[in-house]
Amino acid sequence: MKFSNLLRSIILEASRLEVLMDKFVKSNKKGDTLSPEEKASEGNKIPKEVFFELIKADPTSRLNNVELETASKDDLQRVKVGSYVPWLIKQYLNVSTERNVGERGYEQELKAARDLFMEDLFKVPDELMKFERFKGRLPAEQRDINKLSLSDLVILMGEFKLEKTKGSKEEKKSAAQTFEYPGSEVVFRGSQWTVVKIEGCDRINKDAAIFFGGSMLKPEKGETSWCTSGPGLSYFENTYCKKGPLYVILPNTDTRYGEVSGLPANRYQIQFASDQFMDKFDHRFNFTEKLNGDMSELKEFFKPEFAKGLTSGDGESLNIEGFGRGVVGQFVGLYGLDELFENLPATLTEISISNPEKNNIIISIPPSIGKFKNLNNLSLSNCVSEVPKEVCELENLEFLGLMNNTQLTTIPDCIAFMDRLYFVNVDGSTNLKMPSAFQERWDQIDEGMWENTNEG
Repeated sequence: MKFSNLLRSIILEASRLEVLMDKFVKSNKKGDTLSPEEKASEGNKIPKEVFFELIKADPTSRLNNVELETASKDDLQRVKVGSYVPWLIKQYLNVSTERNVGERGYEQELKAARDLFMEDLFKVPDELMKFERFKGRLPAEQRDINKLSLSDLVILMGEFKLEKTKGSKEEKKSAAQTFEYPGSEVVFRGSQWTVVKIEGCDRINKDAAIFFGGSMLKPEKGETSWCTSGPGLSYFENTYCKKGPLYVILPNTDTRYGEVSGLPANRYQIQFASDQFMDKFDHRFNFTEKLNGDMSELKEFFKPEFAKGLTSGDGESLNIEGFGRGVVGQFVGLYGLDELFENLPATLTEISISNPEKNNIIISIPPSIGKFKNLNNLSLSNCVSEVPKEVCELENLEFLGLMNNTQLTTIPDCIAFMDRLYFVNVDGSTNLKMPSAFQERWDQIDEGMWENTNEG
């Protein structure tokens, strides 16, 4: 927001209280000092103490520790009048009566009706808070508060349940020790690590994200730089919470603690659905390496979460470029291809696995590769030392890539006799000696239909 716009907003907020008071609050002047115009309008104004109670009944008002009844004019400038105060004033002024204006006993009946309204005012903040939180679920024609009476509001909000939106000071103090905080759930406790899950998009869930991130007060204060923990930011509710749960991983002991949250400083936040694995600096960290290292006690706990993301995309192809990259690559790095294939649909048509880092990580292709009967493209680059005979069960395979596998020395003879296979690429697999069966098939088919790009 530009500074000029921000300043204008501040001025408008500061003046709103004065405008409402001038329009709706009874004057302090004595009756004989009022002008005829002022006398005419006084009948539709309210006592100052009632006005202040209506401000406090609006959950969107911000009093900033100002005691309205005794506040000076300067103190009142710090009060932010909530957006529902004009509606509340309207409800107060328009309470229903049996008698009409001018009839005998009307004034007494009106006063009794307004007194009753103020007696029941304690119920209104919860109804307005529910309306503020759930109005998006209402039909479009019912989302304008000015078109609703108080009884309309109560009926509309009857089906909604108001829950806590923020943890108390006592809960924050306790959570620094137990990691149990409203809007979140402790889902794992180990000897070294605790895992907290934040799931949902309600205000109380956002408050939990703010608490566990330390209100984005930065690592130098023992907190984090996570954008989900910024009180004034909307990344949590607009982006992350809609994709899936956030997990916060906390060490059970640490050498430093947050200056505000009291939580261990060296904590991590991850979300599988968005492929986000962040340390306290909001920098991506190698989760696979951590789970194979000092976070090993979490390895089995997170296995189901990894598996949930394996069939994303079109559901027909699997592409792994490096072990430790992305949800699928990290799954392989942690649990191996056996577990991966168990969690993949048999309808896959393409599998491509490569290890571009050339870091000598070698994986074993499990016999369960044979279950993918629809597979027409299988590419394994710089990652295998052997190919199982079950590859020959892939009756629809057309392309087989075995590039840059320097530890690969042989492949099954049966590959040469796969009916639909017409292209084999073994470029860069310098230690591979092609079986004699390939030459036999070469003699049986037309020249050019079988390609072997290995010049060795």
